[in-house]
Amino acid sequence: MVSAGAQADRLYLLVHGRLAKLSEGEFGQESTLEIIADGDYFGDEALVGPDSAWNYSVKATTACTVMSLPKTAFQELLAQSEKLRGHLEIFQTTTGKAQNVHGEADVEVNSGHRGEALLTGTFVDYELEPREYELSIAQTILRVHTRVTDLYNEPIDQLEQQLRLTIEAVRERQEYELVNNREFGLLHNADFGQRIYTRSGPPTPHDMDQLLNTVWKNPSFILAHPEAIAAFRDECTRQGVSPETIHVLGGRISAWRGVPIYPCWKIPISDRRTTSILVMRTGEADQGVIGLRKTGLVDEYEPGLSVRFMSISEQAIVNYLITCYYSLAVLVPDALGVLENVQLGSADGHHR
Repeated sequence: MVSAGAQADRLYLLVHGRLAKLSEGEFGQESTLEIIADGDYFGDEALVGPDSAWNYSVKATTACTVMSLPKTAFQELLAQSEKLRGHLEIFQTTTGKAQNVHGEADVEVNSGHRGEALLTGTFVDYELEPREYELSIAQTILRVHTRVTDLYNEPIDQLEQQLRLTIEAVRERQEYELVNNREFGLLHNADFGQRIYTRSGPPTPHDMDQLLNTVWKNPSFILAHPEAIAAFRDECTRQGVSPETIHVLGGRISAWRGVPIYPCWKIPISDRRTTSILVMRTGEADQGVIGLRKTGLVDEYEPGLSVRFMSISEQAIVNYLITCYYSLAVLVPDALGVLENVQLGSADGHHR
């Protein structure tokens, strides 16, 4: 443990494990400022800040692997890299200027003044090069022999049923990509500042409250693997809290603070039995997460999906090309939050 007030002379990168940044509260009690985990860093005050003394303590809550960069090594690297010096100059130039929590120019507004006070001027930051989203694609070919549709279409339409099953498989792939795709998937497109970690491993009511705080404005729903939902309900029971359930189309599901928790089998579970839980706000009007698809497809069968006749082979097999275009966009950073390193129970149902 490193105590507050210590002189920091290096940057620390947490490779593996979990650390708590602590501070003394208003009445002398220990207060947790932040939980940091794999890939996070601390001690950057020593490298770029004017004051090298920490105003927080750092305590390992699990076994950790930490890499360190001494200030002398950083200064040597700085002398060799013009780009790094440029980034540091921009940081030092903007530090202390009016900014919002996202580092953008703050919109200055006068209020409470009387008479003819001189009003402040301001401008609003916007993206000079907004991100362009390219639609992803899922495709397959359905092959059906003509005798199936000629002889076996009563009383059940065989072609219609084969199309239904094939389209379900395509939609399953679409759902997987919307969660896991590295270019646009939910797990990889959450802003770094919107990622938080559990305090002790299993998802507790406190952790879920912290997750909801990341999308504080009108969260629509929470996505979690069914095992993560079970682990959360276990923690609620252990702490004497009654888990909520609410009515949705098709039945009843778990909820927290009135926000429904939908099960999603596409969220992966690691070999160490950890997973993630997501919360999001949806809809363009609320500047949330929105789905993207191609409209007006040739031979459109469902929104964003087409079924196109291709050919009939010499073996009398009819080929249908099934195509689905999709992507998603997170319109503003606070529309999506992720609770990471969620520890699940072991295979026998007991927490490790």
